[in-house]
Amino acid sequence: MERSKYPLYFSFPAVIVFLLFFIAPTVIGIYYSFTDWNINADAIKFIGLENYKELFNEPRLKQAFINTLIFAAAVTLLQNAVGLALALLLNEKLKLRNLLRMIFFMPYVIAPLVIGYIFRAIYHPEHGIVNQFFGLLGIDFMVQDWLNDPRFALFTVIMTDIWRVAGFSMVVYLAGLQFIPKDLTESASIDGAGYWTRFKHVVFPLLAPAFTVNVLLAMIGSMKVFEIVMVLTEGGPGYTTEVFYTYIRNTFSSGEMGYATAINMLLFVLVTLVGIPVLLAMKKREVEM
Repeated sequence: MERSKYPLYFSFPAVIVFLLFFIAPTVIGIYYSFTDWNINADAIKFIGLENYKELFNEPRLKQAFINTLIFAAAVTLLQNAVGLALALLLNEKLKLRNLLRMIFFMPYVIAPLVIGYIFRAIYHPEHGIVNQFFGLLGIDFMVQDWLNDPRFALFTVIMTDIWRVAGFSMVVYLAGLQFIPKDLTESASIDGAGYWTRFKHVVFPLLAPAFTVNVLLAMIGSMKVFEIVMVLTEGGPGYTTEVFYTYIRNTFSSGEMGYATAINMLLFVLVTLVGIPVLLAMKKREVEM
């Protein structure tokens, strides 16, 4: 009995840290979302569902909700598409493939704040590399104020985040490709299957676990985006790039902490409601394949 219980002792420090820094703050946050906690209050009072009722009457939050969904859908789709394409390319026998893998993965290990400040300079309307490049090519209609024009601001932030995170998806797909037996693809090739046919019927089905991991992590991460948006646009111009976390930050900074906590709880519920069905559907797909 002692031998069977012994390995459990190793989990105690991790469990304690998890309880203190995740479970406890979550429970406390749920409570505060039902209070009038704010910077000017002498005492915190329980007000029931008032904060949540106010949420659904706030047009700015509706805009943040729409922007978050657009951002999450676009980043999840394009991050996986670009990551898979890079993984397939760099899984081939190229002389510089290890160097290229490092180059494409490097943006992911750089802090989003740093990337945001770098790309603010790159997108500068007068001195930025992007507009100077278009000017040199003579396509002046492409010269835009990428971060301050409501037509392009959200698109610009999405493209920047895809550049940052595509390398992570690439690494996960590369790991999945290493576990695909070469005998299968070679046999399919001998039988006359072209590259696309081999990918569709052999490679892609066997990449199902990696696909599940990438889609789920990309979706959750993009729904909780904050730093890259905050540095590039601060949710502007207007509220055209406002997402949940920038709205929460601005609300919390204004002193309405109880209301901001309620918004955070709403985001938690949204991520859960979207994430669990996606996970179950992807797991079911793995079994069917």
